[in-house]
Amino acid sequence: MLAIENVRAAYGPSEALHGVDLSVAEGEVVCLVGRNGVGKTSTMRAIVQEQIRVTQGDVRFDGHSLLGLPSHEVVHRGVGYVPEDRRVFASLTVEENLRVPLPSRAAKSRRWTVDSVYALFPQLGEYRHRMAGVLSGGEQQMLSIARSLLTNPRLLLLDEPHEGLAPKVVLEIIEAIKALKKEGVSMLISEQSVRTIQECADRVFVIDRGRTVFAGTPAEFAGDPEITRKYLMVAEYHA
Repeated sequence: MLAIENVRAAYGPSEALHGVDLSVAEGEVVCLVGRNGVGKTSTMRAIVQEQIRVTQGDVRFDGHSLLGLPSHEVVHRGVGYVPEDRRVFASLTVEENLRVPLPSRAAKSRRWTVDSVYALFPQLGEYRHRMAGVLSGGEQQMLSIARSLLTNPRLLLLDEPHEGLAPKVVLEIIEAIKALKKEGVSMLISEQSVRTIQECADRVFVIDRGRTVFAGTPAEFAGDPEITRKYLMVAEYHA
């Protein structure tokens, strides 16, 4: 479904990615892991063509290059993006936030509805008339994921979905990811949580200094402690 091939990318004259390779198959959950600042967010941005310019290599979705497309066209083709900073509309209610993406896709092709995302995140249903700006960080993360689902994506990108959240909320997000996986949603998750990797991932890619340095299954990842020691600062969460 998604293929990133030897991608180099830059913000203006400053190169952030120096050779990233990864792929996501239909129905697969892939975790992209690495320390902070090594290029995970830049990789996500290179996929959705936001703020960063790909200077070498290719980003292909369903066999077609995404290079040069405006971000809204990437979303229209079926790539949903949940950025690290969530970007909810603080002055709108939860339900108004969820109504924003609805006109973007034909109703007859819609897999997700406001009711179905409320079923996935019951708290959002309870707070549907509350302003998004007063929600907790975890609730805003749920809202950002729900809003992205309403674009009817075939591939969902989650950039550090647990960043800054309490351990209990992290577990709720992990359960939501597992529920989406059961629904067959393909996902690429920028991640540092061992639990997410163990419970959700089909494959793992490790990135360091803008390059892919490891690719394998979660079992292969867990079986190589040197990878964790050298490249990662991972977090484990307990109920």
